[in-house]
Amino acid sequence: MNKVCCLTCLWHVSQKKLHNTDVVCEELKINLSQVNKKHVPHQTRLYFFGHIGKLFGGHFLLVKHHSKHNIILPIAAHPISLLVFCLTGMEIRREDEIEDMSMSPQTMGSMQIAGSNGFGHNIEFMSQAYLRNRYSEIDIKDESSNANKDRPLPVFLKFEDVKVKVRNGQASSNPVKVVVSKVSSQLNMDQDSHKYILKGITGSIGPGEILALMGPSGSGKTTLLKVIGGRLLDNVKGKITYNDIPYNPALKRRIGFVTQDDVLFPQLTVEETLIFSAFLRLPNNMSPKEKRERVEMIVKELNLERCRHTRIGGGFVKGVSGGERKRTSIGYEILVDPSLLLLDEPTSGLDSTAANRLLMILQGLAKAGRTIITTIHQPSSRMFHMFDKLLLISEGYPVYYGKARETMEYFSSLQFVPEIPMNPAEFLLDLATGQVHDISVPEDFSVPQGSPDFEKAIVKYLQLKYKTHLEPKEKEENHKTTKTPEHLQVAIQLKKDWTMSWWEQFLILCNRTYRERCRDYFDKLRFVQSVGVAVLLGLLWWKSKTDTEAHLRDQVGLMFYTCIFWTSSSIFGAVYVFPFEKIYLVKERKADMYRLSVYYVCSTLCDMVAHVLYPTFFMIILYFMAGFKRTIPCFFLTLFAILLIAITSQGAGELFGAAVLSIKRAGMIASLVLMLFLLTGGYYVQHIPKFMQWLKYLSFMYYGFRLLLKVQYEGDDLYECESKEGCRPLQSSPSFDTVNLNGGLEEVWVLLAMALGYRLCAYFCLRRRISVSNI
Repeated sequence: MNKVCCLTCLWHVSQKKLHNTDVVCEELKINLSQVNKKHVPHQTRLYFFGHIGKLFGGHFLLVKHHSKHNIILPIAAHPISLLVFCLTGMEIRREDEIEDMSMSPQTMGSMQIAGSNGFGHNIEFMSQAYLRNRYSEIDIKDESSNANKDRPLPVFLKFEDVKVKVRNGQASSNPVKVVVSKVSSQLNMDQDSHKYILKGITGSIGPGEILALMGPSGSGKTTLLKVIGGRLLDNVKGKITYNDIPYNPALKRRIGFVTQDDVLFPQLTVEETLIFSAFLRLPNNMSPKEKRERVEMIVKELNLERCRHTRIGGGFVKGVSGGERKRTSIGYEILVDPSLLLLDEPTSGLDSTAANRLLMILQGLAKAGRTIITTIHQPSSRMFHMFDKLLLISEGYPVYYGKARETMEYFSSLQFVPEIPMNPAEFLLDLATGQVHDISVPEDFSVPQGSPDFEKAIVKYLQLKYKTHLEPKEKEENHKTTKTPEHLQVAIQLKKDWTMSWWEQFLILCNRTYRERCRDYFDKLRFVQSVGVAVLLGLLWWKSKTDTEAHLRDQVGLMFYTCIFWTSSSIFGAVYVFPFEKIYLVKERKADMYRLSVYYVCSTLCDMVAHVLYPTFFMIILYFMAGFKRTIPCFFLTLFAILLIAITSQGAGELFGAAVLSIKRAGMIASLVLMLFLLTGGYYVQHIPKFMQWLKYLSFMYYGFRLLLKVQYEGDDLYECESKEGCRPLQSSPSFDTVNLNGGLEEVWVLLAMALGYRLCAYFCLRRRISVSNI
């Protein structure tokens, strides 16, 4: 405790009633004559603040105007680490004894500071995000409107008695347990058919704070993070509020979620990843230059300059290091200034130096007015003391919640004391698992050490102590805390409009999709496959003719094989697209990054590049080697028919992939449907029994094969002229028993309708599956 004297609270300055303004406060050495009084609004109260270590990082004046607008007066830095309040002789505590924060309409909050008399005094403050001008001369500038526009909306998060349950079938892959679970659920044995992952979690956190979720693996840390982030909404009980408002879809774009596994497109570079995110997510009133400047700032802040032109990589693709990938994931989220930033194991896979640097970055982000929650497994001692609050979970139950620096004191009060020097995080994890080696236990603990149930008894004991000591206090604090101002409650419910129009999103996503997939589109192996098969078929059917029934049958077989080849290539080229990109799509849709319709149209149009390019090369080679009709209309009509078959097959593949969003299942379904369409295509079986004929009308291969025959042959053409019976028209051939070669090209319209219908069904299936998927 220190006594600090200050002679302030001088609203008379604005009215020029105070003439002696040479030195107002001896400790701060502030000369009020430096203030240009013409710029100080009427009826203004001046408060002087000293340096407040981590919260502010600079001395400043806060001018409170009667219109509720705040004006900041930066002043020269001074080595005073205590808050100077406008009361003479008042004893004040250091900034780490700030007890409560609540928001006034245009400020970031207020601090309740306890004095020696036990009464609290509300002091309005603004965070460092609003105090970037730290220079020595005093200048008065009203930036309240710009600050509110550019800075993240403050979010005060409260969660109480949060419980999450899942079916035992979800928690176990054992088929016997799954069957038993289903039987028990049919018998209304709910208590046996469900398993609780979280069992009553309570806490709160506000802007400028970092809450660490700690606990052993499987304790429920990630589940709690998903519940808070709105990623998990089913089977959740309890109360979670954001500025005293329950979760609503408008929060999607105010929450940043960094998953444990970095979900970034591996083929894009670091800079491309951030630039596309900036153009899709930043407000439309920012110019492209300003968006690029924001990306440049993030790259420098996260120390990504060295790897900015390196691919992200992952899996079998070489790319940046684990630390660089993790910093890119964080930059991807903080690029749009989220109000609530959630991180799942951000330091996993990093060395201690990189992890410490990463946490310092998070600390800076919190100072800018963000609310940050992170799960962390076992931080170093230095990192542990960077957290403001800590929630320790064991087997879904809370064991400790409160200030991180007070954890050792709390457990010491329960007589759990380390007997050797120990990292606080290691000490807490040992307690959460019940492994109290080198840790003293309470004398009144009844279970003898070394017994089989000793570790479980330790955990139960700690859970009971939390229930009696900490939980009532935290619930009381949640109910006692000043209600969030109405304007913040309204703001948290306002759904942000799309940052750009449908067409603008389409152009950006097309560019990103093409860059991400272009290596697949122009793959050398794919090109060699198309050209090689075309040359091989051309050699096998070299200069084929239609002068006899046998030759005609051979050429018709080539037609059908060509149809099979591009049907299978297109289906299997499209069926895995959505299952492979599921995690990226779910992540970006949960953040409301773009319209799903834009993504789907961009995906299907960009993939058409490959589905048009390679069949064209194929037909240019094969058509003239195989001896088909050498007329320009016939060539282009044949090419058009092959492309139409490929595009229709692509739509079918997208439908199968979107319907299941599983790589294994999608491939299996595509194989079965392809086999069915192959058999009913009109080549192997022309005369299908009546009760099975409906199958061929579902087959696009049936219509594609008929279209190829009508384009290539005419019913009046003659063949078998050298036979005894003389020339016969092609229509009389058994190969065309079910095809009217002069019957028009109605198959074109059927295939176009199928291509469109498959894509519409694929879009709605994708929309449904993505809405219920989580990562």
